[in-house]
Amino acid sequence: MAEAMKGLKRTHRCTEVSKADCGSTVTVMGWVQKRRNLGSLVFVDLRDRSGLLQVIFDEKDIGAEGFEKAGTLRSEYVIAVVGRIEPREGAVNENLKTGEIELRATQLRILSESETPPFPIEENSQTKEELRLKYRFLDLRRPDIQRNLMLRSKVTTEVRKFLTDEGFLEIETPILIKSTPEGARDYLVPSRVHPGSFYALPQSPQLFKQLLMCSGYDRYFQIAKCFRDEDLRADRQPEFTQIDMELSFVDVDDVIDVNERLLARIFKEILGVDVQLPIQRMTWQEAMDRFGSDKPDLRFGMELHNVSEVVKDCGFSVFTNALAAGGSVRGINAQGQGHMPRKKIDALVEFAKGYGAKGLAYLAINEDGTYKSSFAKFMTEQELDALVAAMEGKPGDLLLFAADKNKVVWDVLGALRIEIAKNLGLLKKDDFKFLWVTEFPLLEWDEEEKRYVAMHHPFTMLMEEDLDKLDSDPGAVRAKAYDIVLNGTELGGGSVRIFQNDIQSKMFDMLGFTKEQAQEQFGFLMNAFKYGVPPHAGLAFGLDRLIMLMAGCDSIREVIAFPKVKDASDLMTEAPGPVDEKQLAELCLACTRSEETQE
Repeated sequence: MAEAMKGLKRTHRCTEVSKADCGSTVTVMGWVQKRRNLGSLVFVDLRDRSGLLQVIFDEKDIGAEGFEKAGTLRSEYVIAVVGRIEPREGAVNENLKTGEIELRATQLRILSESETPPFPIEENSQTKEELRLKYRFLDLRRPDIQRNLMLRSKVTTEVRKFLTDEGFLEIETPILIKSTPEGARDYLVPSRVHPGSFYALPQSPQLFKQLLMCSGYDRYFQIAKCFRDEDLRADRQPEFTQIDMELSFVDVDDVIDVNERLLARIFKEILGVDVQLPIQRMTWQEAMDRFGSDKPDLRFGMELHNVSEVVKDCGFSVFTNALAAGGSVRGINAQGQGHMPRKKIDALVEFAKGYGAKGLAYLAINEDGTYKSSFAKFMTEQELDALVAAMEGKPGDLLLFAADKNKVVWDVLGALRIEIAKNLGLLKKDDFKFLWVTEFPLLEWDEEEKRYVAMHHPFTMLMEEDLDKLDSDPGAVRAKAYDIVLNGTELGGGSVRIFQNDIQSKMFDMLGFTKEQAQEQFGFLMNAFKYGVPPHAGLAFGLDRLIMLMAGCDSIREVIAFPKVKDASDLMTEAPGPVDEKQLAELCLACTRSEETQE
């Protein structure tokens, strides 16, 4: 039977006591991790968010009634214990922070009983994620998950301290906003008082933080909740958190400087890791050419080699046809992997096909310098030698080639180098390699809509030297945009914003907006720009991704208290779910089933 606390007050968390407290009387409270009944003694590992403390129940210390009660304890019972801190009589447990001491109980209260949990509350749980997320309130008791969330709290505290010291003001922006096009799909919220009209949940505070700059707030930040109705993956959720900021009277270098120092502060204070400043910078074009990705992982080499010139006159039609179609031939050198079995090479070919490749050409260099290749019969010995030289190939290496349009080649080889590095164990989670990627294309061509769309968003400033290309060659125009990348993951991104009305109007025109459409969607921002707007720029970090990498996790679900699963549902609360017909009627809404749903 559960008991009330009856005036008991916790004096310490489980690991807030040490050898220095021996002889002291303390009161601790928490969950029973494990109970061992040895007949004359009962041992309990007591757990709270700080860790474990061993408690000894001896009848001569706690009395017959208390000792009998201790014998009824089960895993996940919530208890309060009063007792004396003593040195351990048995072997010291060096794996525990409290491994040199134990608590000899003089009083026990069972505050809450527990049913048998559906899975063990333990670190590195092997329980299926679906079951853990269904009982997330239990999963959150696991020490590794608790450490992740405590790490998250420490990071946000450090962010607030740093940015406040740098003159930033924390200002909240609305959650119910106007729906705007471009970017991901909005989550919509129907209005009861405006039937047929909808709010949107913000994909970011972008427009509002620009308006704050127009209003003279100079330096703004916010730990902001954002929402995107898009397909999920390991580093994406329908609702996520950004460290969002905007600065006035600045250019690219100013934004990069403050964020480099912010990252260095966080990693030093939280993890004890020194981030070497300044962080390396690389243009978008260089990143794509060298790594096939605009978020390259620099923890290993295996860079792309463009061998188009070397093979342009060879007899292998796969290469020459790709070049004739305006594409390229590029390869990566998996050093020392020339012995890879054909079965594994075939698996890499299938992997490449998943990224748009029609196939993957390979050439293994044997230890004696001879070649084993899928295309050697189509090329002369001299052509093969020149190709191997261009790839910096040595005996024992495996060379892999993709030939297609540049985008396909980049996608294929960019993903392939990561897959090989993963298979070879080259991706060390405690090796933090930062990179700024700069000078992104301002626009990208949308094949479906047959028009240019903004690579970032419609408010991104272009490089001044590319202004004359906006009409003649829009695809070649570079943006004053920058992403911060860590270990192959985009941590955040930002840009200098357009603050001149004529350039903003030109940008809307390039994106296919009529003046009326631009005014309807963004009129409030364009109106604000008529009244004196400072040059401004900003950036937003994905907090969830940052914590995931700092904690060494593979999924952001491990660092979010109550995450959604792949179909954007919550297995614990069973959201989303149906609502009452009366609620729908108040919103002037009706639910109909499409033919696809009925099938």
